[in-house]
Amino acid sequence: MPGKAPVQKWSKDVTEHSNALDLEPGVFSHERPKEIAASLKHSAEASGRRHGTPFKSAMSMLTFYINRAGRNLSQRRLKVLEAAKDELRAAFGKRSKR
Repeated sequence: MPGKAPVQKWSKDVTEHSNALDLEPGVFSHERPKEIAASLKHSAEASGRRHGTPFKSAMSMLTFYINRAGRNLSQRRLKVLEAAKDELRAAFGKRSKR
């Protein structure tokens, strides 16, 4: 349709241009949960703009991504991202929820 503005996804903008964390490009597309966790940990610890603890900021960003991607994630991808939560807890010395 002429004159129709392109659809912009605010969640994609948040993931790419977070005001709290400077994320590594493609962080959520890593194949190994440990790589995702390490990258989020590094970003959270390096950020001077986050509001909470580094652990909370990193976990919040990961949970936000999972929730926003929702049904568009394959079961395999969801499994990797959920495993990244456990890796993130381990990286920060937190006990696993399982």
